[in-house]
Amino acid sequence: MNFEYSDEQRALHESLTRWLDKHHTFAQRRERLQAAEPRDDATWHTFAEMGLLALPLPEAHGGLGGNSVDMAGVMGCLGAKLVLEPYLPTVLAALLIAEAGTPAQRERWLPAVAQGRTRLAFAHAEPGVRHARTRVATAAQRVGDGWRLTGHKAVVVGAPQADALVVSARSAGEVDARAGLALFVVDAAARGIELRSYRNHDGQRAADVHLNDVRVPAAQCLAGAEAAAVIEHALDRGAAALCGEALGVMRALNDATLEYLKTRQQFGVAIGNFQALQHRMADMVVATEQAASMALLAAAKADSSDAAERSHAVSAAKAYIGQQARFVGQQAIQLHGGMGITDEMMVSHLFKRLTLIESSFGDTDHHFERVSAALLAT
Repeated sequence: MNFEYSDEQRALHESLTRWLDKHHTFAQRRERLQAAEPRDDATWHTFAEMGLLALPLPEAHGGLGGNSVDMAGVMGCLGAKLVLEPYLPTVLAALLIAEAGTPAQRERWLPAVAQGRTRLAFAHAEPGVRHARTRVATAAQRVGDGWRLTGHKAVVVGAPQADALVVSARSAGEVDARAGLALFVVDAAARGIELRSYRNHDGQRAADVHLNDVRVPAAQCLAGAEAAAVIEHALDRGAAALCGEALGVMRALNDATLEYLKTRQQFGVAIGNFQALQHRMADMVVATEQAASMALLAAAKADSSDAAERSHAVSAAKAYIGQQARFVGQQAIQLHGGMGITDEMMVSHLFKRLTLIESSFGDTDHHFERVSAALLAT
């Protein structure tokens, strides 16, 4: 398969990178981390104008009809600059609506997302669940012509900035059953929703979401009671997108480390002249380029309707990139010495982001187990 981006994709990446170089510097990011305001409307509107929010959405509803390869490239650019805006949570939730929603629901939400008027977040994971994809205890009960949601969602990235949440809940069956799952679009300000918001280790905002008898109209139920396959597809898409972001972060770490080796001096010479450090830098570059092939493979398979093929490719990539990202991050920190763990150095922020990426949408061990189970079943 072709492991190169198209001319159009590269043009978008270059345009986005130029804008981020000017408007999302490391100094500006540190200022944002100190600010109390979680939303940056100017940046979000620019993303909409550049077509980033519309990129993977269907053309019939204001999108550009892109795919996961398009998303992976954009995520790489955002990762390299450590962008704080909740791009992936919004787009992933919108893709759930695109796949599981009715025509009326798509028309209600997708153009608003594409135009930058609405931010979304996907509230699915729950406390103590780890990476069990269909273990959902949040209850959905029929009440008149609507639904009542009760439960607790954990570490919902992007929830503090979201206008609405796409929430998974169980309308029937045992807590681990695939059958009986449903998806609902819930106004983030709806009565009964309680958000405990915080910043993750990498600076991105998340929240624990408590749903206390939240009433939802029937028109905001997306997938009836058969949402398991849609949820699993979304989680694979999310994992593939994070592989693309990890690649961008790794390349930024390589660039920062190489520059440091050229400028930091000991014994009157730049430390980059020492052969042992040159070898370690070369190993970091090789690890990153090997990860690049796996990231593009995951992106190419993430939209497949063949669930077995898709999950195998995505899990293989997520597991492999998790290993390589840890290696590159640790090498970058060590080559910077004590400075590498200080808040003033970008490498410490990049490494924190890689650490969160590794544990999101299933950590390295989880994805190794998925690959092993698939191989044993064949």
